[in-house]
Amino acid sequence: MNDQARYSLPGSKTQKPQSDDTIRLELPPVNITTQVTVRAATDSDLVAINDIYNHYVLHSTCTYQEEPEPIEGRRQWFRRHGVPHPVIVAELDGRVIGWGSLSGYHARSAYRRTVENSVYVHHERHRRGVGSLLLQDLIDRARVLGHKAIIAGIDADQAASVALHARFKFEKVGHLKQVGFKFGRWLDVIYMELLP
Repeated sequence: MNDQARYSLPGSKTQKPQSDDTIRLELPPVNITTQVTVRAATDSDLVAINDIYNHYVLHSTCTYQEEPEPIEGRRQWFRRHGVPHPVIVAELDGRVIGWGSLSGYHARSAYRRTVENSVYVHHERHRRGVGSLLLQDLIDRARVLGHKAIIAGIDADQAASVALHARFKFEKVGHLKQVGFKFGRWLDVIYMELLP
């Protein structure tokens, strides 16, 4: 599998794969020449990754973190993600507009082939298919890496995230009630699982 792939957003027109095995797909007529590239993240992407994430820390229940992540914390997080736990970004016109990762699900060794996925899209780029591109890429990478299960822990009020995972055949396997407390209210978590 290539480290970089080009994908389309909904309503796009598919072109034949290029010689380097990337798939080149063009966006709908809004900007037909613009492409979204999904690739492995690098150190230079960490500020953008952190900025996207911290928006949700402050404004959403899609993460239960309540204080913005400092950039040094993000760097440490990135260093903990090695080959079996990739971090990827979606790039548009040279700008990171979303990211995703596969993280170890549990520290005990028998869980080593189970991962937890994360997908975050810049808050101004919702409903354009970027989350789908990222999730598909993570699933593909998990398969190549030999992971047996992908777990998604999703706030029960995040209907768009639940729907996204359901589109990719994740099944609901659990519902934990009132396990989080953020913005002055108790929150439920839904667990979904895919066996890629």
